[in-house]
Amino acid sequence: MQRILIIGASRGIGHALSREFVGRGWHVTGTVRHTAGTPLHALRDEHPEAVEIASLDITVPTQIEALREKLQDRRYDILLVNAGTANANQSETIAETSTEEFIRVMVTNALSPMRVVETLADLTTPEGTISVMSSGQGSIAENTRGGHEVYRGSKAALNQYMRSYAIRAGNTHPMLLIAPGWIKTELGGAEARYTLAESAPKLVDLLLAQTGRPGLRYEDRDGRTVAW
Repeated sequence: MQRILIIGASRGIGHALSREFVGRGWHVTGTVRHTAGTPLHALRDEHPEAVEIASLDITVPTQIEALREKLQDRRYDILLVNAGTANANQSETIAETSTEEFIRVMVTNALSPMRVVETLADLTTPEGTISVMSSGQGSIAENTRGGHEVYRGSKAALNQYMRSYAIRAGNTHPMLLIAPGWIKTELGGAEARYTLAESAPKLVDLLLAQTGRPGLRYEDRDGRTVAW
């Protein structure tokens, strides 16, 4: 049975991907911040042999280290860092954003995912894929409309840090920054273009397509390269 470790799997995209992977015969280890009552807990109740849940707040480095110790004897075919957030008022400009809100978003979306990658990457198999949920809004080249300035900046920073990591790590693993599209989730909102039901199979296909392709790519839900 192939295995995936999904960081941030309690709801939304993380939960939808967990369900899709289980449906394809994979074992899923998913992290949550709360100890009970999430959709991932319900999925584990349905498939106790295929779903394992671990507790993690990615903004707390000691919890990342504790998860590493807990899983030290495991090996995963895919590591997916999915956890992320947005500022409360996405229409505010970067200058209008409070220092506290800027720090919260940057720590959650850029610093913490890289801490997870750095700490957990060696839990993947030698050919395993290391992937991080980014956004098309992290593309500087494709920013032609502006807006969502704090969120855009955090994802652009994440892309830059992941690129530096890939170079430092020697590009030995398949590595992927995912631009999933605008999806109807709590973060994406009700006006989003895509549903979770239609998105999850495409995103799983995208992750599986990285096998045997070492090096870092930045791709959308259909496997198209996103400009940096």
